[in-house]
Order: sequence, then structure tokens, then C-alpha cells
Amino acid sequence: LFTPEAVFRLQHSTRTRQYEEFRRYTDEVDDQHERLMTIRGLLRLRTGALDPVPLTEVEGIDAITRRFMTGAMSYGSISQEAHETLAIAMNQLGGMSNSGEGGEDPERLRDPERRSAIKQIASGRFGVTSEYLTFAKDIQIKIAQGAKPGEGGQLPPEKVYPWIARTRHSTPGIGLISPPPHHDIYSIEDLAQLIHDAKSANPAARVHVKLVSRFGVGTVASGVSKAHADVVLISGHDGGTGASPLNSLKHAGTPWELGLAETQQTLLLNGLRDRITVQVDGQMKTGRDVVIAALLGAEEYGFASAPLVVSGCVMMRVCHLDTCPVGVATQNPELRARFTGKAEHVVTFFRFIAEQVREHLAALGLRSLD
Repeated sequence: LFTPEAVFRLQHSTRTRQYEEFRRYTDEVDDQHERLMTIRGLLRLRTGALDPVPLTEVEGIDAITRRFMTGAMSYGSISQEAHETLAIAMNQLGGMSNSGEGGEDPERLRDPERRSAIKQIASGRFGVTSEYLTFAKDIQIKIAQGAKPGEGGQLPPEKVYPWIARTRHSTPGIGLISPPPHHDIYSIEDLAQLIHDAKSANPAARVHVKLVSRFGVGTVASGVSKAHADVVLISGHDGGTGASPLNSLKHAGTPWELGLAETQQTLLLNGLRDRITVQVDGQMKTGRDVVIAALLGAEEYGFASAPLVVSGCVMMRVCHLDTCPVGVATQNPELRARFTGKAEHVVTFFRFIAEQVREHLAALGLRSLD
């Protein structure tokens, strides 16, 4: 979906703050959705079902951007500059950035402008300390990744620089692998125990569980709700950065539309929907994607690849080689110096998305995403 022209239009529109150019980007992506047959591309918004409402009556941009998250991209998989840019932007917007599974530098933890609001607990537990959890607004337990379910995470040895190893409490130059399962979770009761432990570590934080879209995920989400999690995240198969193997992107997992719809219906049938917030992610790129997700039951929305592209990513797909030419997915100091992304570009992107969401809602005769 990220054609060279779409990448150019997205970067140009957010750097120059040209909303009309941003529309051309979203029009191209939405057209690709339809021609390449993603499920949301096959759906039609019934704009004639209700009378349109004035745009001024639709909830404001700030009310929408608070529902936006950036995806779990770890410090190590992406550079310090890229990681901090996303965190700063989301903190300014009132949304939340996700630290990923690599921990966070103690200096950043104590800086409310630079730290990530969501702290992730993954199967490898890299960088997870009591201090790390203390500074979280959300604590995310990652059961699996939508783009590569059942594979765990990997950070190649050439990317484990001394400063990365220090943050992850590991050894420089030694590859880091998060196993596919959590070795202390083999049942919903085990998951409930970890949810309880996370709430004990930081009673003020929401605890949410990241699941992948697949058949039966609604039943698992019901168990997550009964285990007293605050949020359940349904992650689609078409997400993932260049570090995800192409065979996994193409042949593993299922679209978030299917998993989200099943989760919504199963929670409703079991009388659990009002006990938990439902979040979704997986190659969200346009305001239309957000509206489709809201109509299928989601309340919060995650973006990962698109904010990275806004920050300068050109989709070289060499994230695992430490040779990223634009300083996004590398730890090499010489390559990191080429990073041109700014938090204001990411802020502009999310504000444009929110404005587009408002326009779709107004056309549908709706005033809110609720």
C-alpha cells in the first residue's frame, strides 16, 4: 500500500502542512485498499443513511487524537532519535506512544516530555524493571505480534550496541530473541496472575493485553476481560515494519477487521463489552481506516508504519541489517545523523487523520466515534 508516490505525498504533506496534499495521499491509499482487496477496501460507508451534520458539531480534533497510539517499536529496533520523536509527538497530542519490548533509558523515564506512555512486557522481559513500570500510563502485555504470530521478537547481534545492551540489561554484540510464548503463561489463569502483578507494580496504570487477529480471538478476549485487564488490543496481520519476514507478513495471521468484529460480538454476547476497552492496529493509514475500525467496535487506534514514514522511513526493508539509510531503524551513529524527522511532523499527521475522521463522521450523520 505504501507506493513510492504515497510515501512522497505523505512526507511532503506533513512537512509542509498541506492538507489537500494529504488528501491526495489518503485517496491513493484508499484506492489501493479497494483494488488490492483488503477487507476494509470492500466495505462502503453509507453516507446517505443519516442526514449529514455540520462539521462544527462533530467532536473536536483533540478528543479524537487522544484515542491514537503509536505501535510497539522497541528502542534497539529503531534509533533513539526515531523512538523519542514518536514519544514527544504523542505526549503533545494527548495520545500515547509505545516503548516496545526494549525498555527505556532511565534518563528518558524521568522526563515526561520524552518518555513513552505505554510500557510493554514481552516474553523476553528485556528492560522490564520496577522503575520502568512505575512511569507507565499503560502497561501492555504482548502475547503475540500481528505481523508474525507465534514467532517472538529478534534483535540481531549487530544492532545490540553497548547503549542498547545497557537499557535491555544484556550483553553487547549478542543477539536477543524473545521466545514465542511467555514461559510463565500457559493458561488464562497464568495471564490473570501477570495482570495482577502489573497492577500491583503500578496501580495507576491501565493494563492491556495484545492479541493477534485470528479465529477464536473473541473467546480469548473474553478471558482477558474476566482476568480484569483494562484494554484488549487486536493486532492485524498486515502490520509490521521491515523487520518482519515477508513470508510471515504474507502467510501468517489474519486481517484485523475479522478479529475485531469477532471480539466485539463475543464480548457483547457474554455481557463483557462494558468492562474493557478495545484497541486495534495493523497498517492504519487514513481517516477512513479509523472510521471503519470504530464501526466494527474499536475505541482506540494504533499506528506504527505511517508515523515512521512521516519521520523519514522510505521502506527499504533492511531494518534487521542496521543499514537504514535515513537513520530510522539503525543504531549506527553515522547513519543516525541522517535522521530528519521531527515531532511536529508526526503531530501534523495525526491532526490531519483526526480532521479526516471528523469529515467522515459528519458525512455519516454522526457526532462522535462512540
